[in-house]
Amino acid sequence: MGNVAIIVKIMPESPDVDREALKAAIRAAVPVDDIREEPIGFGLVALKAAVVVPDSAGGAPDKVEAALQKIEGVASAEIVESTLV
Repeated sequence: MGNVAIIVKIMPESPDVDREALKAAIRAAVPVDDIREEPIGFGLVALKAAVVVPDSAGGAPDKVEAALQKIEGVASAEIVESTLV
């Protein structure tokens, strides 16, 4: 088995959410390689996190998505890309 690289789009609950604190919470929750900001509009900025996890039968990408959705200030977390590495 190899690894899976996934890109997760994380939408904050509002433009007022502290992005730096949210990035720190994301890094604490999952093994993030990179986080980038993507302006959406009206002051709302989505975060795109690159995460590499083992390709296991346990559904590691789904667990990452679920862990990110539990973070305070996150409205949604959705896997937008995945590939084997």
